[in-house]
Amino acid sequence: MAERDSPRIEETDVDEELQRMQAELAKFEDEKSQLEKGEKEDKDDEEMEDESPAAVDARSVYIGNVDYGATPEEIQAHFQACGTINRVTILCDKFTGHPKGFAYVEFADPTIVQNALVLNESSFRGRIISVKEKRTNVPGMGARGRGRGRARGRGFRGRGRGGRGRGQW
Repeated sequence: MAERDSPRIEETDVDEELQRMQAELAKFEDEKSQLEKGEKEDKDDEEMEDESPAAVDARSVYIGNVDYGATPEEIQAHFQACGTINRVTILCDKFTGHPKGFAYVEFADPTIVQNALVLNESSFRGRIISVKEKRTNVPGMGARGRGRGRARGRGFRGRGRGGRGRGQW
């Protein structure tokens, strides 16, 4: 039988290739462990940020009668003298996208809220704004009794014959 003309793979070539692949694998495993370590740190940061709504509300103020053309940067500039601001939220209508005319400012510390309340009835973009402590919504409050007495006031009429405005059956 005749030998085929095929390249022979030397054992040294295989060993070198295997070592190169093992080195790459070790590098990838190091990167993976560093990424996992970074993700753990990110999760710890997120846990610090995930505070209860009551805690966030305790360091936030409600601002009413806000001009519809106001930007968060303008509101932040107006309240900057009070202290460090974490977030400014201007609420918008979900259907039209237009501002609703009120906003919330979240501060870094609950003690800053008292400084912000001093700006109640101050002028902002030509309007007198109202600044109040943000209240915490309690689920289910106000839902009781909403629809109870609506039908009673109209009077109930049975399905008898000859009702007003109806013809004979």
